[in-house]
Amino acid sequence: MIGRTRASLRRVLDDLGATLLELVHGEVGREDDGTEIGGVVIHDPVDEELLPPNALVLGNGLSEAHDIAGLIRALGAQKAAGLVVRAPVVDDPDLRTAVEESGVALLGLTRGASWSQLAAMLRSMLAEGDVGVAEPDTLGGLPAGDLFALANAIAALIDAPITIEDRNSCVLAFSGRQDEADQSRIETVLGRRVPERYSRMLVKRGFFAELYRSDRPVVLDSLPDEGVSQMRVAMAVRAGDEILGSIWAAVQEQLSEERSEALCDAAKLVALHLLRVRAGSDVGRRLRADLLATALEGSPGARDALNRLGLGDRPVVVLALTMVEAPGTTAGELAGARERLGDALTMHLAAVHPRAACALVGDVVYGLVPVSRPQADAEERASRLAAEFLDRVGERPPAAIAVGPIAHDVTDLVHSRAIADRIVRVLRERRTGHRVAQLADVHTDTLVLELRDMVLARGDQPTGAVARLLAYDAENNGHLVATLRAYLDEFGDVNAAAARVYVHPNTFRYRMRRLVEVGQADLKDPEARFAMMLQLRTVVDPRLSS
Repeated sequence: MIGRTRASLRRVLDDLGATLLELVHGEVGREDDGTEIGGVVIHDPVDEELLPPNALVLGNGLSEAHDIAGLIRALGAQKAAGLVVRAPVVDDPDLRTAVEESGVALLGLTRGASWSQLAAMLRSMLAEGDVGVAEPDTLGGLPAGDLFALANAIAALIDAPITIEDRNSCVLAFSGRQDEADQSRIETVLGRRVPERYSRMLVKRGFFAELYRSDRPVVLDSLPDEGVSQMRVAMAVRAGDEILGSIWAAVQEQLSEERSEALCDAAKLVALHLLRVRAGSDVGRRLRADLLATALEGSPGARDALNRLGLGDRPVVVLALTMVEAPGTTAGELAGARERLGDALTMHLAAVHPRAACALVGDVVYGLVPVSRPQADAEERASRLAAEFLDRVGERPPAAIAVGPIAHDVTDLVHSRAIADRIVRVLRERRTGHRVAQLADVHTDTLVLELRDMVLARGDQPTGAVARLLAYDAENNGHLVATLRAYLDEFGDVNAAAARVYVHPNTFRYRMRRLVEVGQADLKDPEARFAMMLQLRTVVDPRLSS
């Protein structure tokens, strides 16, 4: 038997399901239903073993539906929680019936993932250990998730400086002895990612394609002309069919067969650690997001959610980070950038306010910044904090942050989030030059957007002078609506308005005369000017007046 647990089957599936496990048949309940896994047992068809209550059984070698169904019925008699078999599982009526009658959930282990890998992951995640023994969580004799310790261990095994990188060539960890490598390695370690020029070169040479196809170390010869003066040996890190990243060694000569095997074995251990890090990160991220969303929505559990976030005893300011879409950016790139910026904002806020909470909810990254006394300038201080963050991350990808008013309780928090969302909408549409904004900065813009929503919902059409000018432009291409917009925006300054629409001032004056004649517009009446300006911002499609 492997270990003792303090987690439910739902948690196991949530944490490992994305990579290793899938639910084939049955139910696993909720994570908080109090049903804990009593142990993880490897099935032995030769020796019948007495199971602990609510055990999770690893059915290594089972493939026939009849055999699986028989074992499930036997496990049901011993009150087991679930059975894991190799996927794909044959869809068999008797198998489904066995699952329903026994209450034992059937899970499938992804093809390519090893049983030892699964057992190790369960062992690390389910906090094994006898009562009264507080052993550190380890994988392969190293602290689980400590990639730097792992990199140093691999470096000792193959006698070369090591980096562990993700799929995007970001450096997750590195060993000592990097001074023995060349300048390109040093540059990579210092920047914590492979420089763009090297990544492009490797892609162009097809090196990554070769690396991810191979299950053995791949050699990259030195390329002095490209700035790589030392040979590299790289090994892909996999979990089943999924590529998690790679290990890179800067070597003086090709690895011996013994060290190549050591690198292959090390890649399996790195996969376990990366999965452990990801599982913990994903769970933590989901929990923070759930708690933050509950607090911001003001639902019945909002007060408890704030307390669990450590913010129930003090006022907070709501920050809302949004991505500003750039031309040519795909949805996937935008989502990845949003998640990276969210993690960066979390670190930034934690460095200044250890109790600050931050999480991605929907497509907005919300942050709750605790307020210390005095509170008078709390929003200004939060704005400066947001501006410092955006200055550090630069303008790629483009982002903006809305700052809500201070919230003293749950009701205030819901109101503050609503205001932050109104500001976010203005920032997304680039209606101002602000990257950080409070309501006072964009109040009029938020009102105009809300009025535009109401106009669109009711289907209102332009009326009066604006309607007549639109009709004239549609027939004669007279640019009179654009002329009116420029005139009103520039407060009647003919020279500035003419420059805005790229015509000579005399041409602009001629268009103004036609505008007054065709539209029957009284530009001396302030109420008429306001009515026309309001229609241009809420009723008229901007493309028709440009």
